[in-house]
This record gives sequence, structure tokens and C-alpha cells, in this order.
Amino acid sequence: MSLRAACLAAALLALPLAGQASEPDPVVKAQLESKGTPFEVDEDGDFRIVVRLEDDRTQLVWVRSAVSETDFHKVREIWSPGYQSSTDQFPSSVANDLLSRSDELILGAWVKQDRVAMFVTKIPADASADALDEAIDLTAVSADATELDLTGKDEL
Repeated sequence: MSLRAACLAAALLALPLAGQASEPDPVVKAQLESKGTPFEVDEDGDFRIVVRLEDDRTQLVWVRSAVSETDFHKVREIWSPGYQSSTDQFPSSVANDLLSRSDELILGAWVKQDRVAMFVTKIPADASADALDEAIDLTAVSADATELDLTGKDEL
């Protein structure tokens, strides 16, 4: 990897930190309300949604108000936890499972946030209410299926 590519990669990794919001995005709020999606706004200005799934399962999802940007893209993230480790490191079997799942998906991928595996779907920041609604559902279903497979529980 060239020095320029490494610097670009480092800059792209830092973008979400630069795009932190404290006020909820009014466009996202209007989109969620137009779809009848119940939500709460957390202290970061993100939208916290409890998605109801089959078999009386629920899945916690956040739609981030912050938007990450490159020169040509503006991206919004939708997050949902699917696994929580009891240690700082995931067991290798879990890490490999998450990598395999990421490879099979159309949208989204697994990331590690401290001790939690988060499913993150990135969509255009100007996505329609329908596209946002679909991304929320896909994120919830993917995270919940992983939680069920890896833990057999419904805690996240």
C-alpha cells in the first residue's frame, strides 16, 4: 500500500468521528414519522428504534444523525448490536463467523465496537424514507439472526 493510500485510509476511518451530531437530523425524523416508525432520540442526537420481529423478538437499531463524507459521497449509518463478548477480544470462531456473514450480505457489514459486534449499514445520506425504512429492517434482521445463531438469546 502506498503512503498516499495509507493516509487516505486513515482519514476515511476518522471521518465518522468528525461527523458527530448532537442534534437529531430533522429529515430523518420526518422520514421515520412518515413511515410510522416509533423512535427515541438519544444524547448523541441519534434515533433509537426497537424493531419488532417474528417470534416476539425485538432488535435495537440506531439511525445516526451524523453524516460521514468523502469528496463525492455522503453516508448515513444504521447500527444494530448482534453479539457481546465477555472479554475485549472476540473468540476466533465468532470473528470468523462475522467475517463470513459480511461476505454474504448485499448491504451492511460487521464491525467491532469495544466488546460488541455491531452490524452497520451505510446508505446515501439523502436516501428516501422507503430506502431508510428498508435499511433499518435489513439491519435489524441481520443483527437479530446473528444474535440468535451465536447466543440463542434476545438481549440486544
